[in-house]
Amino acid sequence: MMYQDAINAANSLATMLPILGGSSSRQDYEEALKLVEYLIEREPDSPLVDMLCAKITKYEDEAPEFAEFNEEVDAIPTGIALLRTLMDQYQLNQSDFENEIGKKALVSRILNGQRSLTLDHMRALAKRFDLPVSSFVD
Repeated sequence: MMYQDAINAANSLATMLPILGGSSSRQDYEEALKLVEYLIEREPDSPLVDMLCAKITKYEDEAPEFAEFNEEVDAIPTGIALLRTLMDQYQLNQSDFENEIGKKALVSRILNGQRSLTLDHMRALAKRFDLPVSSFVD
């Protein structure tokens, strides 16, 4: 029966890739990262990419070694995190937002959490990057 074949295949896969079977070992996590990198270069449409990425994410969300980092990331307001990501993606610096936010000093205070993005800032950033304004709201 087809069900038994699927079960056997899944069990074999979990034996070869323990992270798919629920392993929480650092070594299995690192092997999964290497395999995803390999697959993305050679077989990007493989269903194995999605399966491994889900388990890698679960590991990163739950492993004690990432707890402090995850807490810090969670504490960053959504708009600030998105702004930092956009700066990285488009290789922008604090001076590149004069039209949307204002002077470099204000951008710096916003990125450091001393000031907040206003609704006008969010609207201008959303327009510039063709994103919904809600992307910048916590």
